[in-house]
Amino acid sequence: MLRRSLRIPAAGVAYLVAAAVSSSAMASGPEEYADVAVSSGTRAGPGTAATRVIAHRGASRYAPENTLAAVDAAHRRGLIWVENDVQRSKDGRLVVVHDTTLKRTTDATKVFPGRAPWRVGDFTAAEIARLDAGSWFGKRFAGERVPTLAAYLRRLDQNGQRLLLEIKAPERYPGIEAQVIRELRARGWLDRAHVRSRLVVQSFCVPCVKAVHERAPQIRTGILGAPEIGKLAGYARFADQINPRVSALSSRWLAAVHRLRGPHGRPLEVYAWDVAKNTSARSVRARGVEGVIE
Repeated sequence: MLRRSLRIPAAGVAYLVAAAVSSSAMASGPEEYADVAVSSGTRAGPGTAATRVIAHRGASRYAPENTLAAVDAAHRRGLIWVENDVQRSKDGRLVVVHDTTLKRTTDATKVFPGRAPWRVGDFTAAEIARLDAGSWFGKRFAGERVPTLAAYLRRLDQNGQRLLLEIKAPERYPGIEAQVIRELRARGWLDRAHVRSRLVVQSFCVPCVKAVHERAPQIRTGILGAPEIGKLAGYARFADQINPRVSALSSRWLAAVHRLRGPHGRPLEVYAWDVAKNTSARSVRARGVEGVIE
């Protein structure tokens, strides 16, 4: 997903942090506690206690994106929901990285100078594991690695966090939908507690989202983008969320989304992203979205 930094005035947003939810409450069941990353005075959207704040690629303003350090930075700041991107290595391992090349967020150009354009899918998992995915962000993150999806899921479970997982560029990785589902199942992420309140799988690729729903209908899914109103009813058969850029939001479009129910019987949700620097999180939430990815 595209990223644009969001500056939130300290007085404007008060995060009620994860510490407000005890570990016993987290274990008690998905419907027995609410999401707690909220803004003071936030309106609740349909089917939610309050608008969620989702840490985009982890707390990527404080640590290198899509790394375990970014997961931990989100955890320290009380952010329960984390968004990430998954792709596949040359030898079939699922890795967490946003760009379809390794050039921007690793030192691949130095370690493998003759491998341009440094596409993720052209490198084995062992080669990717050699790369420094932190120094570009700051010296103190030197040596941070591109995590596998398995390692990422383990860290989220350790922290008691939840995941909005984007399948990135699935057209490059045939069969990745089924592979992601297998990995989630192997790591314990398809049990009742995870699928009801701790996991959403999304993509810009509508057939990809449909494939996830058909293979594992218990998983909540989301379509990235702002489909035409006339297509929404069809998408609601296999998607629980429609997640657009904030610039695509309109009261008419939101109303059309919220009139529909997804495959799990709940009103469709909207998680907005690509929030402009001069737009406050509070103003976005006041428009009635269920989540802000920032």
